[in-house]
Amino acid sequence: MRPLTTFGSTDPIGAAGPAQVMRVSSASALAPDRAVNEDLVFRFGPLVGVLDGATVPDGFDTGCVHGPEWYVRHLAARIGVAEAVRPSARLTSNLAAAILAVRADHGGQCDLDHPGTPSSTVCLLRDCGDQVDYLVLCDSPLVLDAGGQVSVVTDNRLDTAMAELRETVATVPGGAADPVTRFRHAVSVQRERMNRTHGYWVAAADPDAAFHAVTGTLPRRGPAAIRRAALLSDGASSAVEQFGLTDWAGLLDLVSADGPGALIDRVRDAERDHPDRLRRHKSTDDASVVFCEFEPAV
Repeated sequence: MRPLTTFGSTDPIGAAGPAQVMRVSSASALAPDRAVNEDLVFRFGPLVGVLDGATVPDGFDTGCVHGPEWYVRHLAARIGVAEAVRPSARLTSNLAAAILAVRADHGGQCDLDHPGTPSSTVCLLRDCGDQVDYLVLCDSPLVLDAGGQVSVVTDNRLDTAMAELRETVATVPGGAADPVTRFRHAVSVQRERMNRTHGYWVAAADPDAAFHAVTGTLPRRGPAAIRRAALLSDGASSAVEQFGLTDWAGLLDLVSADGPGALIDRVRDAERDHPDRLRRHKSTDDASVVFCEFEPAV
């Protein structure tokens, strides 16, 4: 049986006037070849999110006694606290506060300046009643259906850094070009580019990363109003980006009709049937989806 966690609710958002409902459902499944799920989905009232912890390849030090699963759980909890304390603050500010709080959670046991310190992507969406705010940091995309158009919010800086990294690795001298040497060199170079101006940004130990996120706002009313949204880890967005099973509009339709778990099932089938399309060093990946539907605000 596929390990799967889900939540769902139809809580009204907003205290005054007619109830404005954001219906939320989710699914998160660990990769079949792993013992723990390094993704996390969560909801704190009007805020929903997906976190995707960075897997540490075998044989690499992190300078930390904690792993990605610990990091995403603490980060999610700290985001919830920040939102409870400052519900009207910018998402970037609350994410920065959460990252700073997780630094303290390490308890002085870890080298938080180590380039392999635990990290996570972040995808957040908050229903503010009259508008919806969103934040995307690193490669966990947000798919939006608003104003009759489907679009995707992405942070492609990791992909850009990885493309440049592949060019760098190609310059490794021929005598050191065995696959293990190339892989270790690639991981080392990628770590050096994390949370750097000409690299990519991810939630780790530096709260400044939050202010480099891709952010935006959509109305809840009028012709440009948001109707649906899907927050995805890259293990779920691979249905479009990696395997080409559908387009972004088709992904929303699939999740709307059959639920978030159906999308993960499709990805698992594709991972099994198309091993030639696998990317990075993973044969399969944790996959998570949070799906939101918005009743029209009157």
